[in-house]
Amino acid sequence: MDEIETGYRKILEKIDALKEKKGTFSEEILENDAALLSRMAESTKEIIGNVGLNMLEKGKIDSKGELYDTLFTQKKTIILGKTDPIEFRPDDNEKKVDDQFCALSEDGTFYEVMYSSDGFIVDSYQNEITPREALDIYGYDVMFMLYRAMHDYLKGQEALVEALGVTIEYLFPEKK
Repeated sequence: MDEIETGYRKILEKIDALKEKKGTFSEEILENDAALLSRMAESTKEIIGNVGLNMLEKGKIDSKGELYDTLFTQKKTIILGKTDPIEFRPDDNEKKVDDQFCALSEDGTFYEVMYSSDGFIVDSYQNEITPREALDIYGYDVMFMLYRAMHDYLKGQEALVEALGVTIEYLFPEKK
């Protein structure tokens, strides 16, 4: 019985040591969260060029609510978060903000994309923000969504490569 109790005490000591270490690591990560997000964005920017979307910059709305004469941004972006919109746009305080998103562009820059509509024209304003501002405004969701987007991209690439391998084996059985 003494051996079991001794082993059990050692396990509890290791758990306590890990809790202490976990707390230290958590604090260090929290202190450097913007730097981490910045590095994640920098590492991801090439992939955004492949998977990102060109965001609507401006368009007209017809009587059925459909967009026409649309203009899209040149840089591809991915959306990482959404927040309650601010009341008015920074570039024009007469334009009410209808929707507000956090986006990451293919050059690794974070933006707030703010959409406004007067019922006939929809246009957007892109406000460049820092990783710190992205975290302050949108929370850790932006970090999680960036991680999740890359995780899903990896899974898609693995599935594609696997499917291509099966196809090649089927087409050329002698190359197995």
